[in-house]
Amino acid sequence: MKYLVKFIVVTFFVLICTYSQAEQKAVYIDMKYVLNNCKAGKAVQDYLAKTFKDNQKKFLSIEKNLKEEETNLLAKKNDLSKEDYMKETDALRKKVMDYQTSRRVAVENIAQQRSDARKKLLDGITPILETYTKENGISLVIDKKNLVMGDSDLDITKLVIEKLNIALPSIKLN
Repeated sequence: MKYLVKFIVVTFFVLICTYSQAEQKAVYIDMKYVLNNCKAGKAVQDYLAKTFKDNQKKFLSIEKNLKEEETNLLAKKNDLSKEDYMKETDALRKKVMDYQTSRRVAVENIAQQRSDARKKLLDGITPILETYTKENGISLVIDKKNLVMGDSDLDITKLVIEKLNIALPSIKLN
C-alpha cells in the first residue's frame, strides 16, 4: 500500500510538472461561398443554368409537338384502319420513349458537368489551402457549415477566393 501511494504521488507530480502549452491555430472557410463566388464557379453556374434553360425550351417544344401528334392521331382514329392506327400509335410511343431518354440523358449530362466542375474547383482549392496552412503555421481548417461560432479574423474565405481567381480563372467543361 505504501508503494501504491508513492507511485500515485510521483505520477501526479510528473504529470503536473510536464504540462506543456501547445498552441494550435485553426481557421475556417465557407466552402459553399468559395465554390459559388469565385470567377470559375460563377462562370460554370452561368453556363449550366443557360444549358438547362436551353434544354427546357427544346424539350417543351418537343413535348408540345408530341401532344399535337397524339391529338391528331386520336382525331384520325375512326378514319384509319385498325392496323394503320396501331402502326401510328407504336411510332408515337417510340417517339415518346426517345424523348424521355434524351431528356434523362440531358439532365444526367448537366449533373455530371456540375460534378466535374465541383471536383476541379476543389482540386484547385486544395493546394491553395495547403500552402496557406504551411506558410502561416495553421494546423486545422474547418468548413464554416460545421462551425457554431468563430472570430471573423479567422475566416479565410475571401483570401482563398482571391488566390483561386488567380490560380484557376476558368474551368473547361466538356
